Amino acid sequence: MSKSCILFCNCGAGVISSEKSNQIKKMVGSFDADLYQLDDFCGIVMNRKDFIRVIDQKYDRKIMVACYPRAIKSLLAQNDLEFSGLEVLNFRELSVTEIESKLRNDFLFTEGKSSETTIESGLDVPAWYPVIDQPLCIDCGKCFKFCLFGVYTFGNKQLKVVNPLACKNNCPACGRNCPTSAIIFPRLKETGVLAGAEPGAEHRVKEFAMDSSLISTLNQRSALRRNIFRAGLVEQAEAERQKALEELASPKSPPREGT
Repeated sequence: MSKSCILFCNCGAGVISSEKSNQIKKMVGSFDADLYQLDDFCGIVMNRKDFIRVIDQKYDRKIMVACYPRAIKSLLAQNDLEFSGLEVLNFRELSVTEIESKLRNDFLFTEGKSSETTIESGLDVPAWYPVIDQPLCIDCGKCFKFCLFGVYTFGNKQLKVVNPLACKNNCPACGRNCPTSAIIFPRLKETGVLAGAEPGAEHRVKEFAMDSSLISTLNQRSALRRNIFRAGLVEQAEAERQKALEELASPKSPPREGT
């Protein structure tokens, strides 16, 4: 018989309300399951790799209640970690009732008293923390050139995040400037691609149901909208970068948020 566990990220960045977080915490504790309450998954993947490896070996299936699945899986990959059999329930989009229903009906957890373990990261992670979705990254180096804080390295046409904690709060400029939406800020309170949602979903069309000429017209309009949208993002990124540069040059830069 396969062995399963539930992991709940009590996100240190507060991407969901404290009320919802408390409701989820209480709900997952009502199942007969091995439950791990994580104070902050972003910090744990950096500072508690031992815990991740133990859990990966101990359980065949891990059900994580956290943010966007793309963000969670990219976090693990960026830190050279694997979580085989991982399923992510997105608390940004799912209600507490929907999460409970999936745990009960899809993953067959039953009511009871959980075996609960609290895991602390021991690391103070700032609100802004870039993660690369490697399958989407084309190693163009734009983020490396854009960043002012030494977060990235770019050598031999290979991009790496080497110092994520150096990222400056309120400066997602590199992510907005990324041509493939490969940069994720899991701790970003706003929802959308930059926070880890799947990119491109809003542009998918069921082509098999349409005339080819109509498809061509729609594709052209979609491309135009994307170009206009991208131009707006680049302008916003430039403004954010300039603001960060001015603050960096100031003798009295404001303190980081959340530190």
